[in-house]
Amino acid sequence: MSIPVPPWQQRAARERSARRPLSLDLIVRTALELLETDGLDAVSMRKVAQRLGTGAASLYAYVNNKDELHELMLDLVIGEISVPDPDPANWRQQIKDLINRQVEVLAAHPGIARVVLRTPAPTGPNALAVTEAMLSILRAAGLPDRAVAFAVDILALFATAAAMELSADFGLTDEQRDERISQVEQYFASLPEDRFPTLVSMLPVLSQGDYRERFDFGLDLLLNGLAAWKP
Repeated sequence: MSIPVPPWQQRAARERSARRPLSLDLIVRTALELLETDGLDAVSMRKVAQRLGTGAASLYAYVNNKDELHELMLDLVIGEISVPDPDPANWRQQIKDLINRQVEVLAAHPGIARVVLRTPAPTGPNALAVTEAMLSILRAAGLPDRAVAFAVDILALFATAAAMELSADFGLTDEQRDERISQVEQYFASLPEDRFPTLVSMLPVLSQGDYRERFDFGLDLLLNGLAAWKP
């Protein structure tokens, strides 16, 4: 007669059989799920391994370290950005659409924009596709190569900063944030006019405009400057 398997061992066996086999795609997607629930700082090799029901050592067969894992997550997110074929007559709108989509995608995954800032140059296939598209659009518009190269870097920084601002909650509720903004406005209004005459006189204008208006102004500012480089 065979010896019955204890219930806790039966459960462990069922859990092992239910686990999906490890793959790079599964690891990165699990890390992205952890980002969504716990934030970027929580995404470590150990915690991702725990979610997958394995040890951190098993992940190193696919990913070298946490930094590489974060970069793989970033590239997966960037894959949500579709890229157009260059249209020289419509280059400004194409760049606007790409930058707006980049901000939208990065802001939808709070924390991932920080990875952009600490990565010298994202080299994943999706990041390369977006970079290639932006370079091609600006070059097809007739801009000199030096202006194109610098512009892609500056536009990426602008989009990343906008995404970080858009997705940041600063640990405050909407009510607390509104109260904080009101306190700042009141403080500025109390500043001595003899020391800060321009700031005080411009207070009504400084507080005008929502995110959308200010973002569009900044993007137009950059694109107008780029257009001046066209022969």
